[in-house]
Amino acid sequence: MQSTRALVGDKQNVEVTMNLIDYQDSRPIYEQIVENFKMQIYKGILQEGDQMPSVRNLAVELSTNPNTVQKAYAELERQGFIYTVKGRGNFVKGGDILLEGKKSELVKEIVELFTEAHEIGLSLDELVDEIKKHLEKLGEGKHD
Repeated sequence: MQSTRALVGDKQNVEVTMNLIDYQDSRPIYEQIVENFKMQIYKGILQEGDQMPSVRNLAVELSTNPNTVQKAYAELERQGFIYTVKGRGNFVKGGDILLEGKKSELVKEIVELFTEAHEIGLSLDELVDEIKKHLEKLGEGKHD
């Protein structure tokens, strides 16, 4: 996975670690860039008003075509994660609103999955037990 550190916005001393490109991933590079920036916004790593790395600088850091980065930025803007200021660059939109939207989306998906599980005969207790087992395994993996 390609990793880079980029300066963000006016916070010249703030560096954001970006693991943006996994060449073994079947998704297009621009989609990987989009998803990784979205996660950084959700996690609060990139906050409202932070300036995004310039298209040219990020393309150089990632050793990719500037058109690929521009396509990723256009998609982020289309989805409402960033906005462009002519002559100044791209900036992060309000992360709290986006995070609330993501939470609502996740809850809807979880409810749909719980409904499907109920329809095939899985009880809520069984489902919760299985989820706890998986979370415990994830927790154990962090300590390795």
